[in-house]
Amino acid sequence: MEFADVVRRRRMVRNYDPDRPVPPEVVEKLLRHATHAPSAGFSQGWAFLVLETPEERARFWDAATPKTEVWRQWLTNMRKAPLLIVPLSHKAAYLSRYAEADKGWTDQDEARWPVPYWHIDTGMASLLMLLTAVDEGLGACFFGVPPERIDAFREAFGVPAEYTPIGAVSVGYRAPDHRSKSLKRGRRGLDDVVHRGAWGNTGAPEVASGG
Repeated sequence: MEFADVVRRRRMVRNYDPDRPVPPEVVEKLLRHATHAPSAGFSQGWAFLVLETPEERARFWDAATPKTEVWRQWLTNMRKAPLLIVPLSHKAAYLSRYAEADKGWTDQDEARWPVPYWHIDTGMASLLMLLTAVDEGLGACFFGVPPERIDAFREAFGVPAEYTPIGAVSVGYRAPDHRSKSLKRGRRGLDDVVHRGAWGNTGAPEVASGG
């Protein structure tokens, strides 16, 4: 598939064919492509928990999602996904990497970081998985793990405390589903989000003129 078509066709898929597992070679491709995401200092501070068996997936849904009616309805079709991948970020890998000699810092002060690159880079790895799924004729959805369920998730799968789940990715062959109501908002145009040269429509700061 042409790359432009992959980008155009990517959307969050929330219903899957439970009788069509993701082929092993495609699972490997999803993971391999994820590791090609950029990472600051080539820290590669990420990990991926792969859940494929019915028991593993059921344990995830039980541990990582609230027991509310809203979530129950949302999960009705999501639970059909034959593959779940949980991307986890590892902050310590970045702090220690940038305390090495070639980076010039002598401490691991988190305040040096303008934004948490460990989360950002793991998010980029997740996006590569989403795009790979489209290219392989699959559907996928990135969704969050509620903060109050993270401890239960870690306990259920033995995840060390220093690894943070930034979300989860469900993958499978698409089944008919309803497009998100949020899409009615429409995609913002370039004129709304792009500022060329300076902030604002003119591209340059206004200069007062004499009269």
